[in-house]
Amino acid sequence: MRPSKIEDVIGQQHLLGDGKPISRMLRNGRVSSMILFGPPGIGKTSIASAIAGSISLLFRKLNAVSAGKKDLEEVVKEAKELQSSICLYVDEIHRFNKTQIEYLLPFVESGEIILIGATTESVMHSLPSAIISRCTIYELKPLSPVDINIGLNRALNDAENGLGEYNVVFEDGALDHIAHACGGDMRSALNALENIVFTQADRGAFEKTVITLTMCEEALNKKSMGYNGEDTLYNLMSAFQKSCRGSDVNAALHYLARMLETGDLVTVCRRLLVIAWEDVGLADPNVGNIVLSAIESAERLGLPEARIPLSVATCVICLTPKSNTAYTALDRAWEDVRKGNTGDVPDHLKDAHYAGASKIGRGIGYKYPHDFGGWVNQQYLPDILKHVEYYIPKSRGKEKVYGELYSKIMELRQKKSSKDPNDLGKGLNAE
Repeated sequence: MRPSKIEDVIGQQHLLGDGKPISRMLRNGRVSSMILFGPPGIGKTSIASAIAGSISLLFRKLNAVSAGKKDLEEVVKEAKELQSSICLYVDEIHRFNKTQIEYLLPFVESGEIILIGATTESVMHSLPSAIISRCTIYELKPLSPVDINIGLNRALNDAENGLGEYNVVFEDGALDHIAHACGGDMRSALNALENIVFTQADRGAFEKTVITLTMCEEALNKKSMGYNGEDTLYNLMSAFQKSCRGSDVNAALHYLARMLETGDLVTVCRRLLVIAWEDVGLADPNVGNIVLSAIESAERLGLPEARIPLSVATCVICLTPKSNTAYTALDRAWEDVRKGNTGDVPDHLKDAHYAGASKIGRGIGYKYPHDFGGWVNQQYLPDILKHVEYYIPKSRGKEKVYGELYSKIMELRQKKSSKDPNDLGKGLNAE
């Protein structure tokens, strides 16, 4: 079922959509070396083979786990004999050792080898800078359930490469369950579909076989929480976030367990990260880093072990003071922008690094805060907004400190009669 043309690749529209980087590259007929990174089963190999197919490049594939320097030498030799570039796809490229990487570099630089590397690891931490500097880095995203559904239906209708010879029909919600349970992994979803069809139907049978939601649940060993009446995945996500916001640890853990039972780790992780910044926010900004660390651990561990760091993150969120002041302040500022309440940037704040800037008043009168003890009383907002206050602090958790500092700044701004702004800065710094 692997696509041979870039138009047939499912998902990754931020790279493959009209006007996006890879589609523009192919339209111009010039492909450069690249590194594709992201979770398993989301299309890295498919994109590489489709790129090669779309521009008629000779395509060779290696796996860095098993390939050695000799395999690389054979590909380079072939490129030289043909006097043509070869598209070399290297899966798990982070497994290449220094010798293999150094051998490839000159041929990548000369264009004899168009390298497309794939990895599930963090590129900046797992690959040497020499290869990163010669490749464009593209991050692939987990596929959505809608994307997965497209792939499943494509497989069911394809008699040559898929399961089209099987006379099956899926009841409402059954395919959706597979699409949600695979966690954005197309390979996992297609393997599950194949297993279900093979065990429930006979090839070429005249009588239609109905595949039920229960059959899919049993095959995947995961209960459906996404499409059975009131118990929808969206309701679970809503209940989970509201329980975290309300600091009810027991309820939050209950809904976390129900979401994890679906196997949709991607949705759970995304929701946790949103909650950390939306609901905890300035009350303890460190919680965002704690949750991100837990998510990275969960993604590396996979289920069922992923539940361990996610449970810790959930408890931390629940038991931390809450504040939404930062993003609500931004929303108020954004509303002004959308209404056209913007005004001109004050002249003393405008860019003044170029010759002649001072002749037109740019940067004149700007006071460098570090010269005044860390703070100086000067106008930053445009004239029409200079008295606006978007941020309204709360005295919760660590935001109490931020709120006190904010109040002190606002108080000092009222002291316009002060003759020495330096004293104001020192006073604020001392506070």
